[in-house]
Amino acid sequence: MTDKNKPAAPECGADMIVRNLVAHGTTHVFGIPGAKVDRLFDALVDSPIETVVTRHEQNAAFIAGGIGRLTGKAGVAIATSGPGASNFVTGLATANSEGDPVLAIGGAVKLADRLKLTHQSMDTVALFQPITKYSAEITSPAAVSECISNALRFAEGGRPGAAFVSTPMDILSMPAEGKVLSGRKVPTAGAAPAEAVNEALALVRKAQRPVILLGLLASRPDVADAVRALVATTGVPVIGTYQAAGAVSEDLSDRFGGRVGLFRNQPGDQLLHEADLVISIGYNPIEYDPWLWNVDNARKIVHIDVVAAELDTHYDPAVELVGDIAASVRALAAQAGKLPRAPQLEEILSQYHATRLAALSGARSTSNTAVHPLQIVRELEPFVTPDVTMCLDMGTFHIWLARYLLSFRARQMLISNGQQTMGVGLPWGIAASLVNPAQKVISISGDGGFMMSCMELETAVRLKCNLIHMVWVDQAYNMVEMQEKKKYGRGSGVEFGPIDFAMFARSCGAHGISVQSADGIAGAMREAMEIEGPVVISVPVDYSQNHLLMKPLATLGETSAAA
Repeated sequence: MTDKNKPAAPECGADMIVRNLVAHGTTHVFGIPGAKVDRLFDALVDSPIETVVTRHEQNAAFIAGGIGRLTGKAGVAIATSGPGASNFVTGLATANSEGDPVLAIGGAVKLADRLKLTHQSMDTVALFQPITKYSAEITSPAAVSECISNALRFAEGGRPGAAFVSTPMDILSMPAEGKVLSGRKVPTAGAAPAEAVNEALALVRKAQRPVILLGLLASRPDVADAVRALVATTGVPVIGTYQAAGAVSEDLSDRFGGRVGLFRNQPGDQLLHEADLVISIGYNPIEYDPWLWNVDNARKIVHIDVVAAELDTHYDPAVELVGDIAASVRALAAQAGKLPRAPQLEEILSQYHATRLAALSGARSTSNTAVHPLQIVRELEPFVTPDVTMCLDMGTFHIWLARYLLSFRARQMLISNGQQTMGVGLPWGIAASLVNPAQKVISISGDGGFMMSCMELETAVRLKCNLIHMVWVDQAYNMVEMQEKKKYGRGSGVEFGPIDFAMFARSCGAHGISVQSADGIAGAMREAMEIEGPVVISVPVDYSQNHLLMKPLATLGETSAAA
């Protein structure tokens, strides 16, 4: 029983951090405790925030990144000092590249020990500076609110990304006073200046073959709505990077020319090549190198983003609309009007839709023991309804899915193409399940990527995530192998041994299903959709057609299984 006469313990640095997180609206934190940060974990027990213990700090950062992408609010991850904090590196680099708001809090040795050769001493602030928007250490209890609130602002403001805060062990336990600074709204920019919008309008009206290129920030729900209004008003053909998936609605699918990324050989690349004006919306060059799609610099560019363009020889905008992206796009749409359709572009659009359907319907495996990637895509398509979120890991499979599986809801499909990080699929799936617990989530990985974060399957079981995770099995790092074979005629260092993934799933408390042929995929998916909690489905994949993913642009006119 609590002694009512006992004076309350004075508030400490850890309590002040938690108060700021609560004020900010944080609902979950993800991580692993340790001696240097256990005071913070103890303070979380008495808060409304749910602490989710993960099996690896990297995955804690991945899950926090998924929360950030889906909600726009920074996901929060916590780890102890030294290797605990350094395990955040890949997760924060990924979030920063992908524009996902994340706050990572790492423990540290006492202030007096920072320069000593004591265990778990590490200059984590310097470690994270190159890969975050904000990296700082709290050096006084009086600075807790300032540091945490500013870290959250940096993570969520402008082009979102990662922030890191180091919390020395003694700071967490010291008495702390002061007001909570988190929770207030970050001032938002308005539309780009009218003068810049008018300059852009002049270019749009003069253009004979305009094309819209969507980037990651175009898939934010508010920006996607504005993009749809612009496409509907103008009729301009639109394509997207992998991260822009879902920005175009189904009623505008005839204007959609597919996704571009990695290899310059898609109908969308043809559209860009034929364009005399490219309107880029929420695009970051890390998503798809400008030198690949703007080969000869023969087209003008209108850059619409929350930040000014990072200039490149192949990305030198004629006009920049810098401000709130949705507001700037709406301002452009309000005055642009219907634009004439260019025959060259319309032909490419028609070809894209016909080739995609032909490839899906005609895909057949050459193996008796494995399934063609497009057979899997074809069987998955009916299950990816508007209320299902899909999270893709990194590997050759994600190219097949990004090119051929359509989605029409903003942020319905999460894809990494900035750092091209393996292992994100399952953690992002957990994040999606937490954001929308009543909806099904489908996450997909190769067998290589799955084993980089598979330990979080137990976390998904513990959280009762409504998650289906599909593993495409070929016992190799096939995306690397594909490129090695193109360069050297053979693969090297890419093969590994088999794992019974259905048995592994059951050992973690999840359901496991092994599929042996294309005919079994739909049945396995129907079974999984009816099961409460995590399900793992393994499918053997025939990647013998992977070389077609790098087929040169010049041969795109041919109907093939991999346009």
